[in-house]
Amino acid sequence: MSLPGFFQDVPPLVLEDPLAAILGAATGGLLEYRYADAVGLAGHSCPTVAGAWLMARHGLAALYPQGTPRRGGLRVELRAAQEEGTAGVVAAVLGLITGAAGPGGFKGLGGAQSRRNLLLHGADIPAEVRMTRLDTGDTVLLDYHPEQVPPDPALAPLMARVVGGTADDGERAEFARLWQDRVRRLLLERSDDPELVVVRR
Repeated sequence: MSLPGFFQDVPPLVLEDPLAAILGAATGGLLEYRYADAVGLAGHSCPTVAGAWLMARHGLAALYPQGTPRRGGLRVELRAAQEEGTAGVVAAVLGLITGAAGPGGFKGLGGAQSRRNLLLHGADIPAEVRMTRLDTGDTVLLDYHPEQVPPDPALAPLMARVVGGTADDGERAEFARLWQDRVRRLLLERSDDPELVVVRR
């Protein structure tokens, strides 16, 4: 599998998943997620996937400032309905990282470790996403502003040609390069910009 090189430069997210420990899936329950995992889940790399990754990263850092985040120990709420815009993609990436799942999620072992109904859409919240620790009740509100990193001006006309089926090989290659360059800037150059991902406690 050949992926853009900058994917490897995105710092991984490490979480402790008690279920993984119980079932022997990972020593100590420690699981490492990389941006490439989110790309594999979504099937593509774009500003939306990058934004979901960054919201997860900042949300976990705010909720677990002095320890390893606990996968499966979070409720994740999205303001948008599941069918609205890119909400489904955002939820899928957040669910991958946090372990939170909808009604079809894992129902638990003997009443514990349930992941079901921890990923909710259409929430009445004053932000794009709210993450809540189940053990402490601590919450964090997250908003993502990809407009802080605008695309290259050449991207829009190239996209029109690619989508319209009139682009040649060179134009398709340049479109892909510019598309991923914006993702790279989001994930590496501006990842800690407080105006890109707004975090409120």
